[in-house]
Amino acid sequence: MSDLAAARARYVERIAKRERIASKRLLEALAAIPRENFLPRGPWRIKSEAARSYRLTPDGDPVHLYDNVLVAIDARRKLDTGLPSLWAHFIDLLDIKEKHRVVQIGCGLGYFSAVLSRIVGPKGRLIAIECDERLARRAAGFLQTYHNVEVVHGDGCEEIREPADVIIIHAGFSHPHPLWLEALRPRGRLLVPLTQRDREGAALKITRRGGGFEAEAVQQIRIFPGQGRGVTALDDRVADWWQRAAALAPLRFRGIEQGLPSD
Repeated sequence: MSDLAAARARYVERIAKRERIASKRLLEALAAIPRENFLPRGPWRIKSEAARSYRLTPDGDPVHLYDNVLVAIDARRKLDTGLPSLWAHFIDLLDIKEKHRVVQIGCGLGYFSAVLSRIVGPKGRLIAIECDERLARRAAGFLQTYHNVEVVHGDGCEEIREPADVIIIHAGFSHPHPLWLEALRPRGRLLVPLTQRDREGAALKITRRGGGFEAEAVQQIRIFPGQGRGVTALDDRVADWWQRAAALAPLRFRGIEQGLPSD
């Protein structure tokens, strides 16, 4: 086994153990998808989840990427790839299956798009939406051989055109968008980070049940703000209300009005 193959095997093993991953398809995807194929050539600026600043890898050997680290996409904006363990946990929690239709909002450079593509398989479908034109163009290039993936440059609050089994939001918002809820199939799941202006908040899992929805807070998170995320104190209070209400018990509601649940 090469050093790179061994590093990738350890990477998957650590994530599986840390997050108690149940999905075999997810673990197989993490083992099969080369993370380096969705990044510019190294050296890379990386940091652990607890670190405040980046460190530069000694060289461009991809072995440095097979750790539970964030990799800078744009260090100036503090825009990074997702933390592997965190997003593996979310993907596992959403119980994504073969043949599922998944919408990913904020696909970045496409690494987790490739992972999701592998999980849903050739009879599944992934719509990967990215509002940053440059990132969308690069992701489309990296994903060109993944034939069940469509990369869309657009606004994730406007571009969902088909029903979805799962919707994953890779950016922070103050509240769930009504369009995301409307797009969910029966028993469909939405993962959305609801954050303050300081990027801190909680990820909520929302499930469509009967004629309504059920929300539960699943994980504290710090994440890049989504396009159109409000910047007022009122937006922060809305995000805080959702986090507190969903943390106490499963929150049941039928729709969204002015950012808050309605009956």
